[in-house]
Amino acid sequence: MDLTEQVKHYYGKVLQGSDDLKTGACCTTDAAPAHIRALMTDIHPEVSSRYYGCGLVVPELLEGCRILDLGSGSGQDVFLLSALAGEQGEVVGVDMTPEQLEVARKHEAWHQEKYGYSRPNTRFLEGRLEQLDTLELEPGSFDIVVSNCVLNLVPDKEAVLASVFRLLKFGGEFYFSDVYADRRLPEALKADPVLYGECLSGALYWNDFLQLAKQAGFADPRLLTGRPLSVDDPAQQEKLGNARFFSATYRLIKLDGLESHCEDYGQAVRYKGSIPHHEHSFTLDRHHVIESGRVFPVCGNTWRMLHETRFAPHFEFFGDFSSHFGIFAGCGTDLPFETADTQSTSGCC
Repeated sequence: MDLTEQVKHYYGKVLQGSDDLKTGACCTTDAAPAHIRALMTDIHPEVSSRYYGCGLVVPELLEGCRILDLGSGSGQDVFLLSALAGEQGEVVGVDMTPEQLEVARKHEAWHQEKYGYSRPNTRFLEGRLEQLDTLELEPGSFDIVVSNCVLNLVPDKEAVLASVFRLLKFGGEFYFSDVYADRRLPEALKADPVLYGECLSGALYWNDFLQLAKQAGFADPRLLTGRPLSVDDPAQQEKLGNARFFSATYRLIKLDGLESHCEDYGQAVRYKGSIPHHEHSFTLDRHHVIESGRVFPVCGNTWRMLHETRFAPHFEFFGDFSSHFGIFAGCGTDLPFETADTQSTSGCC
């Protein structure tokens, strides 16, 4: 049985509900905002009982958006996002497990009625994520792609990232949660059905993920949240040795010409406080929590991520790209050359 069939069997036949999980990797523990918690009470119980996500994949400003959910499972994230996208939006879920898709499709009409829509704004397709080009998905047609603890389960992660880049509109984003390791894991661990099925032995080393994302066209990946994962089953922990695991949410924005580093052009933004449920501040990523009303200096990439996306109407923008002042201070890259105040006086190189 290859890895894809192994995952298909694990999620279709072995797991019958969230209580069957043997580790905490595929569980969401982050506290959802109040408006999201309220919407989650409208999810059909059979759908929520077969939920295996590791994060909250609900970005801001979804009204009217066309959204693609990769590895949609029984449909919890699809239905939650469909409530936020509204009747004029659309959410397409892709999954390869017939048993999960059966649950999702069975409850489409139920959620349509729950939300008061005249027609369903959801659609579920069966397919493998590394073969998205075989599905009827038009390039450049999605505002947002989401995924919740699924990329680690796909053997060809490079193919998935390349397809996501192709399917997104200019200025669109891949907003997703997944599991990462602090090192490259032994290939042999992938043969373990529990470790692989529960999102651990297929997890990427975090720096390998960043390089793959950049190769796919996402030049400046932005980390929103990250938390350590515990493996409470001693038998599973013994197999993993000293490897540590983390659940993280990234925002990858499709923009041509983003620079490899944070470059300073003397630019700034001011948030208007107009994004619903984010009146006091807006979080682009963990380093950019922008308070409303305050002028906030930004690098060129961040300026573009706000100016050339759906966030633009909610900001005032200051500056342009006419003057360059070097690396933006505090962004992790410093001047590599010694200056007068950093030169060693020891005489030893």
